[in-house]
Amino acid sequence: MTSTPDVIHTDRLLLRRVGPGDLRAAISVLSDPETHRHNPAGPPSPEETAAMLVEWQAHWAHDGVGYWAVELASTGEVIGFGGLRHHRLDGEPTFNLFYRFRPRHWGRGYAPEMARAAIAWADRARPDRPVVIITDPDNAPSQRVAEKLGFAHAGDSITVDGPVLVYRRQEATMVT
Repeated sequence: MTSTPDVIHTDRLLLRRVGPGDLRAAISVLSDPETHRHNPAGPPSPEETAAMLVEWQAHWAHDGVGYWAVELASTGEVIGFGGLRHHRLDGEPTFNLFYRFRPRHWGRGYAPEMARAAIAWADRARPDRPVVIITDPDNAPSQRVAEKLGFAHAGDSITVDGPVLVYRRQEATMVT
C-alpha cells in the first residue's frame, strides 16, 4: 500500500503523523466534553486516550494510513486530530474520514481544510477505495462539514456505539 505522507502542508495547517509526544494534546482535545457532545459514551479518560493514541500509531505502522495531529502552521499549536482509517462499512472496504478539533477552533474552516488534504491523498493513492464520513445522527456540525466537502447522506448503519449516518462523496459537488 502507498503510505500517507508523514507531513502534509495546507494553506494554514501542518498535518503530521501522530506520535507519543502528542499525548498531552490528545488528552486536551479528546477529554473536552464539548468534543464528545454527540458521543453517547462521553469523553475518554486520560488512560483511554493514551490507548487510543497507541492504536492510532499502530494503524500507521500496519496500514500505512491513519490520523494526523493537526497543527496551526503559524504557531505549531495542535488544534485537533483527523485523517483516514480503513473501515469496513457493511462489508465494503472504505476509508473513514475522522476529524475532532478543539472547540475554540470550531467554525474557522480547519476541519474542511484538513479533510480536503486527506481526500486528495486518498484519490491519488487509493482511488479504488471510497472515502466516507460516519457521524452521529444528532451531530449537525459534522454533517455540515460533510456537506461542505461535497458529501451527501447516503444511508444509515449500526456501529458498536449505535446508529450512525453515512455520508458519501458526490463527485459532481466535491468542493476543492
